[in-house]
Amino acid sequence: MESVTITSEAFATGARIPDAYTCSGENVSPPLSFGAFPAGTRSLVVICEDPDAPSGNFVHWVLYNIPPGTTSLARGIPRKLVLPDGSAHGLNDYGRMEYNGPCPPKGKPHRYFFRLSALDTLLHLRAPVTRKSIGAAMEGHILAIGELMGTFSR
Repeated sequence: MESVTITSEAFATGARIPDAYTCSGENVSPPLSFGAFPAGTRSLVVICEDPDAPSGNFVHWVLYNIPPGTTSLARGIPRKLVLPDGSAHGLNDYGRMEYNGPCPPKGKPHRYFFRLSALDTLLHLRAPVTRKSIGAAMEGHILAIGELMGTFSR
């Protein structure tokens, strides 16, 4: 499987995620930039997860069917089910179809993984799309994957 680059002007890999993108601030999605995708890419998926949550892996954001020509996501993606470009939000573990940033209990820093997948298909899923259902739908369709990890603690 190929790899694709995912970066943010807001924080470097392994660095602290600024408060603006967490429950301690504006709680808006960070700006993300993507590298080139393999030929045959039909859609992109971004998933943000916290594997250090007390309850186990906690999903903060699912955005799928992002058009393949997309090279970046601006800061503060609208909190709408479907965006003008056809991208759609899946259900996060807060029970919302939008971005909800890091908000760990007080204590040690948690890691937040922003994973980007380039797929060879559009996903035809019925809302609400869960992490489990999107994972199953993506199986066998991932052409490339990239990861950006940031940390946060309160």
